[in-house]
Amino acid sequence: MNDHIATALRGFTQRYCEQWQHQHGHLPASADLYGIPSPCVVESRNDVVLWQPRPFDAEPHLAAVERALDLQLQPAAVGYYTTQYAGDMQAMFDRQSITLLQVWSEDDFVRVQENLIGHLVMKRRLKQTPTLFIATTDSDLDVVSLCNLSGEVVLEKLGTPQRKVLAPDIQTFLNILQPVS
Repeated sequence: MNDHIATALRGFTQRYCEQWQHQHGHLPASADLYGIPSPCVVESRNDVVLWQPRPFDAEPHLAAVERALDLQLQPAAVGYYTTQYAGDMQAMFDRQSITLLQVWSEDDFVRVQENLIGHLVMKRRLKQTPTLFIATTDSDLDVVSLCNLSGEVVLEKLGTPQRKVLAPDIQTFLNILQPVS
């Protein structure tokens, strides 16, 4: 299953990079990631970094998250977060603008795991179904997450039980996403 997720994520990333190249004439650029070390960095210029995805080369697991919460995670979450290093990518899903969160470097992978732990602890305290965020929206309260029980991709309102199923699984979600540069 992780191979299908990796293929879908790499496919979306390729579509994103090709669209960026077509519209801007160069690799994806990020001002937010300027000056932050990563194997993705190709060039820094004018307060932006040009990047391209690189294979994930750390241990492909989220064991720190699983240990911290004594919780087995969906293999889909592991596949999503351990496929590649890349910059965050803008996309549209059914007229919803989102930012697909990515791991920028090995150091960032540690930070992502810490944030996932914090998110799961909040969900546990609120007695809500465990989810793992994969994207943000324009609203500070809405995030796109992977449901750890069902494997569905959901739009959830933080701090509430409100959620809307966006896709039956992460592979379908990634295949439907439209890149925005």
